[in-house]
Amino acid sequence: MRKNRFLLVAALASTTWLFAKTVADYDHSVNFSKYHTYSWAGVNMQDSLWKDRVTKAIDTQLSAKGWSKVDSGGDASVVAVGSTRMEQTVDTWYEGGFGGGWRHQGWGGPGFATTTVERTPVGTLHVDIFDANTKKVIWHASVDDTLTGDPEKNEKKLEKALAELFKKFPPPEKG
Repeated sequence: MRKNRFLLVAALASTTWLFAKTVADYDHSVNFSKYHTYSWAGVNMQDSLWKDRVTKAIDTQLSAKGWSKVDSGGDASVVAVGSTRMEQTVDTWYEGGFGGGWRHQGWGGPGFATTTVERTPVGTLHVDIFDANTKKVIWHASVDDTLTGDPEKNEKKLEKALAELFKKFPPPEKG
């Protein structure tokens, strides 16, 4: 019973890092209703295949918000930077013996511990929107998500994460 409870808690804890973590912030003094057009100032991806995918996904989100892309001279400038890193997860499972704890042998004989190390790829994308005239950041957002070995699944994850990021964009006007 105790082992089953531990496995359930461990499973729930490990799933929390399987979902995208999104964060967005903005300059509260900016009136976003004055921005209608944007130009790309740069897209820098660790994997060059993702440059067009990220650009298209962000263009889709901004277009849905009523912003129009222009080749140059937009009201705002957009920059996206993406990278991938490996995160390690260490899991240790204790078996046998009576009781638990480190090096506990108890009445049931010696216990055994098995430790596994998993390396999980995690992608990070930062999106910055600048006022084109002042060159000041007016909106910043980032997303971290685990990646799979399937580029199509990762592209769907990107689209879903960006939809979540842009859900509250542009920020509401202050009255």
